[in-house]
Amino acid sequence: MEVLDPAYMIGAQEMAIQYATMPRLAELDLSGDAVTWKPSEFVTRLELASPTRIEFDLKPGLTWSNDYGEVTAEDVVYSYTRQLEGDWAKRWAAMESIEVTGTHSGAIILKHAYAPFMTVTMCTGVATVVCKAAVEELDEKRFTLNVPATCGPYYISEHIQRQKLTLSANPDWSGTPADFTEIECIVVEDGNAGELAFEAGEIDITKIESASIPRYEENPPENAGIFVAGNLQYAWVGMNTEHPKLQDIRVRQAIQRAINTDSIRQIAFKGVAAEAHGIVPPGILGSRKEHGYAYDPKAAKALLAEAGVEDLELSIVTINNNRERLLAAQIMQQNLAAIGVTLNIQPLESGQFWGYGRESKGDAWKDSQLWIMRFGGNVDPSDYFQWFISEQKGNWNWERWTDEEFDTLYTKALELTDEEERREIYMRLQEIMESTGAYIWLNHEPEAFLYSKSIEPAVDPTGVYLFADIAPA
Repeated sequence: MEVLDPAYMIGAQEMAIQYATMPRLAELDLSGDAVTWKPSEFVTRLELASPTRIEFDLKPGLTWSNDYGEVTAEDVVYSYTRQLEGDWAKRWAAMESIEVTGTHSGAIILKHAYAPFMTVTMCTGVATVVCKAAVEELDEKRFTLNVPATCGPYYISEHIQRQKLTLSANPDWSGTPADFTEIECIVVEDGNAGELAFEAGEIDITKIESASIPRYEENPPENAGIFVAGNLQYAWVGMNTEHPKLQDIRVRQAIQRAINTDSIRQIAFKGVAAEAHGIVPPGILGSRKEHGYAYDPKAAKALLAEAGVEDLELSIVTINNNRERLLAAQIMQQNLAAIGVTLNIQPLESGQFWGYGRESKGDAWKDSQLWIMRFGGNVDPSDYFQWFISEQKGNWNWERWTDEEFDTLYTKALELTDEEERREIYMRLQEIMESTGAYIWLNHEPEAFLYSKSIEPAVDPTGVYLFADIAPA
């Protein structure tokens, strides 16, 4: 966890703490077959007055910590306006304006109908509300881990970086009372460490690696259960299209056809991860049922010969604390050796890995070749494609290609409300990605958690803990 400021956060870990300690207007509704949205406990009303106008009424009497007074519509307007200058501005691109209509009421005006706004924007950490007065007192008008004012069922009572964060019940909270006096969030470096801590009775819930699911299903710890929150992860092998060794698309296509992804799923992921045909997971609008290449070592050799490439030596990086991905890299190493390509595996610690392909983090990207990447998506398909538009080249588009049609269609789909039109566009976007030869689709891993049956687990489909909803069994 690095940054709790919703305009500059990194992702899931920060969101979990935000949801327990700070206001938001909407949250995901997980009660039905389809994931939708619902008003949060912080509002008495949140509704779409029209396709481009969202109106809200805050619950009166909710107060900020540190004597900053009541949560008002001014805080909401301030929070969402500052997002336009933050790291998550893209999530707010559809917002035309936001206005105060009363002490506790306001309205968000959209430029146009925007299908993912209520789920991907309003139900995630980017829509967390901060205290205007408290943030304005900060020198840089932003914060990292020291939140200047909170409002929620819990507050952060202790935080030891990279070790532990403690949430304590907020005595000033006037909403639904917290179910626990304290929740200790223990930082573990990998899934295996979390599993060992659970088996030792040190923790009550932990995310587990997908390869561990069969073992725990067959022989679960005493009084333990497995909870699968969703399958919204998407993993792939990426290739730098600008690297001299990989500039020829025939070389990239050869590597695509040389990798046995079925073996990777069965051996490295124990058969529990769904097959990927693109980046959109099963059950999400735009998910594909097949892709345009197949495991074919003979064809791979022919493509290398056609490209005039011999004695090719490549490197692949992967995060060093994930057993499945390390094993997947070893299988790829064997696959590529079968067509005469040497693959060197370079495990990187988490911080180094996530900066590997980003120009802002140093020069490592200049010699980047292959990597095993996994992102988490949301319940709207638009969320999966935002990282591959042209402006993401050098940031999260490590494959470093650009395509005008891709950019145009991505923007168009955001403004559509017709599901069939959107589906066709998202299918086409994956075809464009695949046509670069820069991707080998791997899988969609389940977000699985091992938990003590003394509690009721609460995790959203993206794998974010919902601490305020975790309750005694």
